[in-house]
Amino acid sequence: MQPSQLRFLFLNVGHFLDHFFMLIFATVAALKLTTEWGLSYAELIPYATPGFIAFGVCAIPAGWLADKWSREGMMLIFFLGIGVSAALTSMANTPVQMAFGLAGIGVFAAIYHPVGLAMVVQGREKTGVPLAINGIFGNMGVACAALLTGFLIDTAGWRSAFVISGLVSIAIGLSYLWFLRAHDESVAQTSNAKQVNAAELSKSALMRVFGIVLFTTAVGGLVFQSTTFALPKVFAERLTDIADSATMIGWYTFIVFSVAAFAQLVVGFLVDNYSVRTVFACVAILQVMFFTLMIQLSGVAALIVAIAFMLAVFGQIPINDVLVGRMVRSEWRSRAYGIRYVVTFSVMATAVPFIAWVHSQWGFSVLFALLAVAAAFIFIAALALPRSLGAKPA
Repeated sequence: MQPSQLRFLFLNVGHFLDHFFMLIFATVAALKLTTEWGLSYAELIPYATPGFIAFGVCAIPAGWLADKWSREGMMLIFFLGIGVSAALTSMANTPVQMAFGLAGIGVFAAIYHPVGLAMVVQGREKTGVPLAINGIFGNMGVACAALLTGFLIDTAGWRSAFVISGLVSIAIGLSYLWFLRAHDESVAQTSNAKQVNAAELSKSALMRVFGIVLFTTAVGGLVFQSTTFALPKVFAERLTDIADSATMIGWYTFIVFSVAAFAQLVVGFLVDNYSVRTVFACVAILQVMFFTLMIQLSGVAALIVAIAFMLAVFGQIPINDVLVGRMVRSEWRSRAYGIRYVVTFSVMATAVPFIAWVHSQWGFSVLFALLAVAAAFIFIAALALPRSLGAKPA
């Protein structure tokens, strides 16, 4: 395997781990801690909020450090830091201790998106497919969080989900350190690859696109977090006739996320070859349709529609990243991705107590109705993108 390919593999594995670690608690809370700690689901999940706040607010300083110091060095800190934090989180005995552990995970998880995505698009003209491949790894991390955590809950207890995952990440981090030392010249050549020009837009058009990116990032973050965080609990309530254990709920969640992840390949190809505006609008209107269908469904029908709406949710992920990659010069790109993801994950932090409140008051039917409205706003914003925004950068 060429050093550039191995580097891309490490970046993809990093994206997998990033989302995996951030969603371990979602399954643990839904399927185990409610009984072990004597708290309701609505009372327990707000303790995940500090982790998601850290996930958001630390993205900008992580991007700044990467641009000013070293993107490769920041990725090494990511692998080692998130692994150690997860292992420490496994020792939590109270909700407050859990909140501190999750906050530590969030601090190191914040490194990946501003740093890893800037490394993925560096030196490339067509970025849709590479970002889509990278996104699939991230979404498989989402899928495996539910699957592996559910399995470990049933076999070795919830603490093992944190500690085993942490040790794996530390081992990968040490392997990445070996790669950097063994291929330092190739890494330097990749870092100094030819710079792809940003798309040429007027100042007003650039501001409009950036505003749309931030708005759809915020609303899309709410949609993404609500669906990925709540889906194990949704399935626990609505698949009672076909899922009667944590492992089965984990399997169904894994199936939905893993199938839906590949929507990013299709969308990545489309945005590389067709109008971003058209692709974005189509993805958003599909979300509206499937969230509306999901409001009252249960059983097998709910499982099928869940696959459909997650296809649309995951399919949206590469679009904003492609837009940022096209608009921003390479030397500023980590900071630009940092700004985008501080918006994303700040909204995700507010989504956690939002899910708890909606679920305790009205249940998941109202949540899906609200998500349909949110997706409608994304559709309207996508239509406001300039028609002149082409399929690839100038």
